[in-house]
Amino acid sequence: MKSSNTRHLVSWGLVVLLGGVAATAAGQAQAPPPAWDWPVSTPEKEGLDGAALASLVADIGQGVLLPRLHYLVIIRHGRLVLEENFHGWGPGKIHMLQSVSKSFTSALVGIAIARGEFKGVEEKVLDFFPDLKGIANMDERKAAMRLEDILTMRTGVDYNENGEGSPHEQLNRQTTGWDKFYLDRPMVQAPGTGFQYDSGGVILISAMLKRRTGQHAKEYALEHLFKPLGIEKFFWGGNAEGHTHTGGALSLSGRDAAKLGQLYLNKGRWGDVQVVPESWVRESLKMRVDLTVPGQPPSGYGYLWWVWAPDPRGKSGEYVYAARGRFGQYVIVVPEHDMVVVFLGDEKDRPAMGKPIEVFYDRILTAVRRDPPKEPAVARRDDP
Repeated sequence: MKSSNTRHLVSWGLVVLLGGVAATAAGQAQAPPPAWDWPVSTPEKEGLDGAALASLVADIGQGVLLPRLHYLVIIRHGRLVLEENFHGWGPGKIHMLQSVSKSFTSALVGIAIARGEFKGVEEKVLDFFPDLKGIANMDERKAAMRLEDILTMRTGVDYNENGEGSPHEQLNRQTTGWDKFYLDRPMVQAPGTGFQYDSGGVILISAMLKRRTGQHAKEYALEHLFKPLGIEKFFWGGNAEGHTHTGGALSLSGRDAAKLGQLYLNKGRWGDVQVVPESWVRESLKMRVDLTVPGQPPSGYGYLWWVWAPDPRGKSGEYVYAARGRFGQYVIVVPEHDMVVVFLGDEKDRPAMGKPIEVFYDRILTAVRRDPPKEPAVARRDDP
């Protein structure tokens, strides 16, 4: 493993940030118990081709593949089997997750529904803001927008992230009023009818949590998600009002990012605690928006989770699921192989940002040892 102390790189532009790193007060008589950490194993013990993975790590280290990768983590059968850190990123150093944050936000929604704080995915978005006056561009389409439309990127709101001057850039530059900025945006189509990537709606979820629970997403996550998972060191940016940027400002270490994937492999359970309802995990990972391109493998979107094609060499045909963020951030969940794969990096151009997907299918899934073919049975004389 490669690690050294270097300055943390932050690729999200907002400067008014309120982080969250758990700490203990000085002078306590007894030190707190150590945080939970992954049990460690080897690729071979967990059914992976260690030589193939070592070759992959060598290619990355030499810059042949993913030259701007910082973390590669592989979990198999609940055990850490590979952790490699490149370009000075040590194993405990937190890294910006970008839109991987959205899948953590999805988990918070499931928790809030289970606790009765949200009524369900059919609840109207404006019902969370009954006292917010003077919302601009009101029409029947905006009034009809549901929580589910935010979760599936089908809000119908005029919101995009297309570079300089885009609504997303405008929101990120504002230090207050993110909820009103988003709710004031005009509608361009009826909600639930068309997929348009919309971080603004996901950012609004923090305000929805605040309205119902008294806590923005950072505080709510610390209590109901991070503590059960043993995540103590994190940073989740927000504005001057404490509104958490639930669309893409969470930073975690590679190991801690993998915990979300393992939680979903475990159907929402962590040890003896049902952190996220099993039903929410199941509903979140359904392909609710089919984005498959004709002639290409299946792909789609669930509740703030991407749905990818199954392992081409697999037997079950189960989809692969991914939390995905800009600049090459991925938490990939592979139920068929009981595996989680994390890539965290700082790729700059769009083709390079998608390169980890190719590496995942071509170099990691192919390292899974398959069951050897069964020998044909030899008939015995007393067989019927």
